[in-house]
Amino acid sequence: MNIGITSTIPIEVVFAAGHTPCDLNNLFISAADPNHFIRRAEEAGFPRTTCAWIKGIYGVLLEKDIETIIIVSGGDCSNSIALGEILKHDGKRIIPFSYPHKPDLKEMERAIASLADELGAKPDNIITCKQQLDPIRSRLAELDQLTWQEMLVTGEENLLHLVSSSDFNGNPELFSTELDNFLKNTRNRHPLKKKVRIGLAGVPPILSNLYSTLDELDAAVVFNEVPRQFSLPWAPQCSLAQQYSHYTYPYTVHGRLNDISKACKERKLDGIIHYTQSFCFRQIEDILFKRTLSVPSLTLEADQAGPIDGRTLTRIETFIEILQAAAI
Repeated sequence: MNIGITSTIPIEVVFAAGHTPCDLNNLFISAADPNHFIRRAEEAGFPRTTCAWIKGIYGVLLEKDIETIIIVSGGDCSNSIALGEILKHDGKRIIPFSYPHKPDLKEMERAIASLADELGAKPDNIITCKQQLDPIRSRLAELDQLTWQEMLVTGEENLLHLVSSSDFNGNPELFSTELDNFLKNTRNRHPLKKKVRIGLAGVPPILSNLYSTLDELDAAVVFNEVPRQFSLPWAPQCSLAQQYSHYTYPYTVHGRLNDISKACKERKLDGIIHYTQSFCFRQIEDILFKRTLSVPSLTLEADQAGPIDGRTLTRIETFIEILQAAAI
């Protein structure tokens, strides 16, 4: 059975229960016309001032045969809770999953055990699934290193692979094979030569041509903050509860800022682009990005899915020009 997920959750439990996790965000944004799903949600009554990702997920579920959804009710956003209430009224089976308020091993163990009980996943099967996924996560960490150390992988390729690790496209075996082939092919490439090294912080951008635009401006994205967190690169070295306790996104912004600050130094970033989704509470956290980060930052905001508008393009061009001038 396909089980929809609204954000990264312990998918090892879903696989162990014999089900297939399906990241609804990926179904939304990878569609030929993502805004179609936004329109479907607005036609159903969702306010225009609702996050496009929430509307996109609801629109997807209006058309896809997915009857069970795991809603992240703690560690994501309050919009997800309201979405779950509407979907339950629509007749969907809603399973809440809540991250602890702060990283706590015992609390995480309880949250995972509760999800396992709800899905009927046996502890031994969960361990087996983790052991099967850990090597894939290790190779995703290798892909990330090839992005920032050897410059053999583009920022957009990095994004697409790391984001897909939220559910491994529902088929870890096929995902693993395709990942191995990709890594093998990268060895035949020449390293990218870009003047500016950029980190992209925040949720995956809804702007369809952001990466290609940065590439044209001679800037390389060598750090995708949240997608890297989705891939859980530290997982092979710890228990299941530990791996989701180290995951920064559900907790305070301070943990994320520590992770980003470390990346700024380790990856020698010239600047940070902080993407925030319109009508999201995380826009407020941008204040701390500005106060905390040691490198220049540019905040981008978007509502609808689609290409960069003229005003945003001008801001990006100016930002990159400033970084290029500082790098000389």
